[in-house]
Amino acid sequence: MKLILKGGRVINPAEHFDEVADVLIEDGKIAAVGKDLSAEGAEVYDAAGKIVTPGLIDMHTHFREPGQEAKEDFESGSKAAAAGGYTTVATMPNTKPVVDTAALVRSLEKRAEDVAKVHIRIIGAVTKGQKGQELAELGDMVAAGAVAFSDDGHFDPTAKVLLNAYDYLHTFDKVIINHEEEPSLVEDGVMNEGHCSAMLGMKGRPTVAEDIAVARDILLAEYAGARVHVAHISSGRSVELVREAKKHGIRVTTEVTPHHLTMTDECVNLYDSSTKTNPPLRSQSDVDAMVEGLKDGTIDAIVTDHSPHAQEEKDREYIYAPSGFPGLETAIGVLFTDLCKTGKVDIPTIIEKMTWGPAKAFKLDAGTLSVGANADVTVIDPDLVWTVDPKKFYTRGSHSPFVGRELTGKPVLTIVDGKVVMKDGVVL
Repeated sequence: MKLILKGGRVINPAEHFDEVADVLIEDGKIAAVGKDLSAEGAEVYDAAGKIVTPGLIDMHTHFREPGQEAKEDFESGSKAAAAGGYTTVATMPNTKPVVDTAALVRSLEKRAEDVAKVHIRIIGAVTKGQKGQELAELGDMVAAGAVAFSDDGHFDPTAKVLLNAYDYLHTFDKVIINHEEEPSLVEDGVMNEGHCSAMLGMKGRPTVAEDIAVARDILLAEYAGARVHVAHISSGRSVELVREAKKHGIRVTTEVTPHHLTMTDECVNLYDSSTKTNPPLRSQSDVDAMVEGLKDGTIDAIVTDHSPHAQEEKDREYIYAPSGFPGLETAIGVLFTDLCKTGKVDIPTIIEKMTWGPAKAFKLDAGTLSVGANADVTVIDPDLVWTVDPKKFYTRGSHSPFVGRELTGKPVLTIVDGKVVMKDGVVL
């Protein structure tokens, strides 16, 4: 199959390329990028006025397999990913059972091959059962194809266990993704600790809990010479810690979510549990620090932390509802509307943090439109105005703080290995 994406604004951060050009896709690969391309028998897609980018990458999602398929599974999650313009996603291991063996990694990879619309990469647990006590089958999971390791949803309280994991995975050059929160400081907290939590009478989760954890894990990674990735960073002080660590040559990377870039704890409504996330929505100064960290290169990637829950779980009092909401289908709209249209962040920066940035951080063979690369491509209409309607979601999750919002900017074409899997919002 041959396909030419004609006359779009082609942004390829891997080669610092940002021009109006054509992209030729042939036999599942990028065959050429340039002006006035043609190929005999090629289908032509008019990309004029649109943005052509490497396929979007999200290295932090929860597709709930195995054991929680009522919330999401690989089929529904991958359809949501395709609808959101993503061609590669990674799933977290905090499932039932926890993904802590090579056998589970292999079975999930087979499951992804059978049903997924996009590439699904498997993240293994650092410790058995994510209990923070004994290392999981790290080497065997690497051999089985695990792309990274995380006890996401849990802070590993024992520094010695984490240091052992760093030492062990250093051999394989695999990264540990750390959920950073000192448990003794958060306990029953349900939102950011500050003025808003005090006014609402809610127990808070202070930013210092994140800062202490980030500092510890950076120091341990430095000591081991290992790679550490700070999950869903949300505290301004933590961004400073990562910035300083990078200056000192420590092998640290980090990620941020669209909601931590655009929403504050003032958005919390006790009668709407969709704003309950972990880490919680922070203060405006923290949000400003996230945006600055994105622009100056401190933050390497944008992730959604896509976390769908069953309707009956989220339809509860704020303090009892689980944290998280589905984010794959709204990410581009939220980022383009709240950051790009407002002039806070330019479009090339957003694209870089959703493609080449995560590809570099996790050493993926993805995130580029270079000739010869796999043809994973996303086409975005930056001017398409649409309203967030959960009835039109492909994900099984329906609770989102963006429901009802009018957004500008939406993926209109998703191509995986040269095959169109989504066109004009419809997953094929």
